[in-house]
Amino acid sequence: MAAISFRKIVKRYGKGAQAVQVIHGLDAEIRDGEFVVIVGPSGCGKSTLLRMVAGLEDISGGDIAIGARVVNDLEPAERDIAMVFQNYALYAHMKVRDNMSFSLILAKRPKAEIDEKVAWAAKILNLEPYLDRYPRELSGGQRQRVAMGRAIVRNPAVFLFDEPLSNLDAKLRVQMRTEIKELHDRLKTTTVYVTHDQIEAMTMADKIVILRDGNIEQQGTPLEVYDKPAYLFVAEFIGSPSMNLLKGEVTSNGVLLGEGTILPLPPVHKATIGQKVVYGIRPEHFTFGSGAPAKVVVVEPTGPEMHIYADMGGQEICAITQDRVSLARDETFHLMPRLDKVHLFDAASGKALV
Repeated sequence: MAAISFRKIVKRYGKGAQAVQVIHGLDAEIRDGEFVVIVGPSGCGKSTLLRMVAGLEDISGGDIAIGARVVNDLEPAERDIAMVFQNYALYAHMKVRDNMSFSLILAKRPKAEIDEKVAWAAKILNLEPYLDRYPRELSGGQRQRVAMGRAIVRNPAVFLFDEPLSNLDAKLRVQMRTEIKELHDRLKTTTVYVTHDQIEAMTMADKIVILRDGNIEQQGTPLEVYDKPAYLFVAEFIGSPSMNLLKGEVTSNGVLLGEGTILPLPPVHKATIGQKVVYGIRPEHFTFGSGAPAKVVVVEPTGPEMHIYADMGGQEICAITQDRVSLARDETFHLMPRLDKVHLFDAASGKALV
């Protein structure tokens, strides 16, 4: 196992005046044995960063170190990493056993060692009944487990996952999230996992790194970035349904949204009267029955919860309750934000004011 260090990492495509920079002097540390999820919207640079760790993309500036070695100029095979791709990348003409053992055969490992490692990986991943099948005879989840097995038989210092679950259906993604996390808990191998799915990030990571336009917007444990987003972008990106973000102006009485609607300020904040702000409150952090008026737009029962989309001060909000409320379209009801859960952001800079 090994730690990973990103030191002033820069990535450019093209040369001279036509060059496009997609990673901008990025610094980050991944501890030995840590499971880190890099998350962000399409085009933010997360897969490019992962491919630079793997050696599949050149580094335009800065250093990447795996353990004590700077790996900028090392070939992928020399970096002691194993990568699991979105599309499985299995050999269709090879059986599962041969797919899993292929890298060990290339490395000319003894047959007894190869058989032992394949059997060990197959047992961990519940692939023992499928070792003599071809990839076409497997489900998507089974193929992804074969790809994982091919990686773990090598016992690398670092696992790299590039959106490995994006081709699976919703139910299978939930199952595979659990299996990958269980695998990490068992092997304790340093893992870097790239996804655009913030639910994957929240449920799997020891630490989340949130990228935006090639820069780190925030990093921390899943609950740290959920409970204390440092920027408006993070507040909007992390959470499903996403945080309610209401534009307003700070007054002596609270935040004026529009149509005379005022929401109370949290007890501690850095906003000043007259400042344009964005008032953030997550859907699950409302109390029903008192507070500001809202007009129902649509009610979505999910089973365990009711998601109520409504108009508040001319802006759309979502409120979640576990109670079986009965509300009709255009009906007015009242919501009070939990003040200890309110977030304020400067409207111009997007920086947190709480």
